[in-house]
Parts: sequence; C-alpha cells; structure tokens
Amino acid sequence: MSSLPKQLRDESDFDQLPHDIPISATIADIEEKKGFIDYYRFVIEVRTRGGSKYLIYRRYSQFFNLHSDLELKHSPGDQGTSGPNTCRLPTLPGKVFIGNKKEIAENRIPELNTYMKRLLGLPTWVLLDDDIRMFFYQTESDSQHQPRALRRLRPPTRRVKTVKTNQTDVFSSPRAEVVFDFSGSGRLELSMKAGEVIFLLRRVNTDWLEGTVSNRTGIFPESFVKIIKPLPESDSDGESGGASGKGAGSYSCLRCYLLTPQGVDTRDVCVEEDISTQPSYKELLARMRDVFKVDGNIALNYRDPEGDLVRLLDDGDVALMVADGRGQRSKVKRPVNQFPWELHVTAASDLSVYNTEI
Repeated sequence: MSSLPKQLRDESDFDQLPHDIPISATIADIEEKKGFIDYYRFVIEVRTRGGSKYLIYRRYSQFFNLHSDLELKHSPGDQGTSGPNTCRLPTLPGKVFIGNKKEIAENRIPELNTYMKRLLGLPTWVLLDDDIRMFFYQTESDSQHQPRALRRLRPPTRRVKTVKTNQTDVFSSPRAEVVFDFSGSGRLELSMKAGEVIFLLRRVNTDWLEGTVSNRTGIFPESFVKIIKPLPESDSDGESGGASGKGAGSYSCLRCYLLTPQGVDTRDVCVEEDISTQPSYKELLARMRDVFKVDGNIALNYRDPEGDLVRLLDDGDVALMVADGRGQRSKVKRPVNQFPWELHVTAASDLSVYNTEI
C-alpha cells in the first residue's frame, strides 16, 4: 500500500501541471432537470491551476461512473498490492434508492464536496488521468447553460387579477395568434387552439409566456404562437428579452394521445431535452404513466408511415419510431421544437387498435 508521503502531491510536480488541470471543485447548487425522467444535477464550480473558474453540471451517476473507472485503473489489487499506477482513492457516497430526490441531492452535497477535494488532492499523475480531466472539463453544453435561469421547466405562474379591457384598447394590447394547437399537461398551462388570439401578460422565461384567452389564464410555449404585438421589456421577467433575441429553446414538446373507448385524450408534454434526444423505452413508459395517471398496464405505440399503430416493446423499437419520425419530418408542419414522432398510449390488453389484416 502506498505510504502517506507518496499520497501527497509534490510541489515541484504541481508547478509543472498544465494550466487547464482542475485543482479544486465545489458544488454551488443543485438544479432540477425535467426530461423524460426528472432528476437533480449538481452545479459545480471548478478552478484550474491557471486560475480560471467555470461551472459544470453533473449527475450523481456520472460521479459513480467516474469512480468505477478509477477503481479499475488505480485501486490496489485484492491482495492490497501497490504498483506504479495505484493509489488510495477517496470514498464515494453510496447510491440511495428510496426517498425524495431533492432531499437526497441536498444531503449528498457535503459528501461529494469532500470526495472531490480528496480526489483532486491525489498525486499529480492522477490529476492527468483522462477520466478525471473529462469529468471536470467544461463541455459546450455546460458553457451555454445559465445557472439558476431555469430551475423548473414550468415556473409557477402568478395570480392575475381579472381586468376588463376597453374595446378601444384591445388592438394596443400585447397579443399573439396561436399557430399550433397546444394541450397543456399541467394545471398552470394554457391549452389553446390554432387561430385563437392570446393576450400576453408577461414573459416567464426564455421559452414560456403567460397569457389569457376566454377568461382562462396560464403559461404556454412561445414556439406555438406568432407574436402580433410583443410585450414591453418591463414585462419580461425571464432571463432574456423578446423572441427576436433568443436562440433555440432549451426544451422540446412531445405530442401524445391516450386512446380509450370513451375517446382520445391529447397532451403536449414539454421536456427539458434536445429535439435530437432518443429516450429509452423505460423512460417513455414511466413518463406516460405519470402524464395520464392510468390504472393498469399500458402499451406504447406509434403510427408507421402507412398510418397503422405499431407497439413498442424495447429500445430497439423506440429507435425505429424515432427514425420513422425523422423521415416524415418534412411532410408534417410542426413547431420547431416539437419531436417529429408521437406516442399513442393504449391498454396493454387492447389488441383491437392494431391492423391485423393480411
């Protein structure tokens, strides 16, 4: 086993490290990410030997994978024998399978801070390990993300007093025309139909607006409407101004349907994922159960180019659905951030929805 002096970094070796090598890291915050599955990730401030600082965003699973890779390469063998590439790694806090996700993430902060402090205090040759450098490297996605700018995909809306607008003031009010139907999946979201005119109340964040139509008030994605008259800058509460100055949205919307004998329930589920993301079968199944609150077993399906329902059974089927959707993208007009494929949810025991003719 390595002696204590060998565990301490040598000052002269440290001075020869490249300037971009991370030497300290501290968790500054946790951030909820609402994707096909919801999870928390850690906002980490990294300091390099050259003195630069930047933020990275990592899940616990990424800590776990890093530690597993380092154990394979650098931990002493079963007999405790040491070698030129072995060292005593710090202890990573274990997995937690039950509990509130936010509380679990909060409780992990001091333990993970200690883990990173001890990891980056190992001998200098360990700091040059590719796995460590890639873990603490600021990716393009990290650099583009604004900390605390979008803590939740659907921010809580404020209570708006009902104001009767004089007819003469209607055409001077900020407003937008609905271009695509939107079926909200939460009580705060404003369902709307193409052709309706929404009177705008405020900008919630880069991607969402709050508005009112037919005595209903709620939030909705800006990509589903065409702005007729924009909000004044003073009414923009989000992290950026109007649509003209913002880039692609940080979320994408999935159109999904629940097919029952009573009819079809349509929802637009917006997730904090890139439109190119291919979710797993388990993620989609869990999300649809949560969206439609269905008792009993459900089946996930998509429509093939001929219009027939095809049941999804595994990740391979999801890949085929995504490929079919991308192939049909140019044939269907959609919002720019709507997935080109759609999900149809049925009862698992209902086989009547399939075209079985030969």
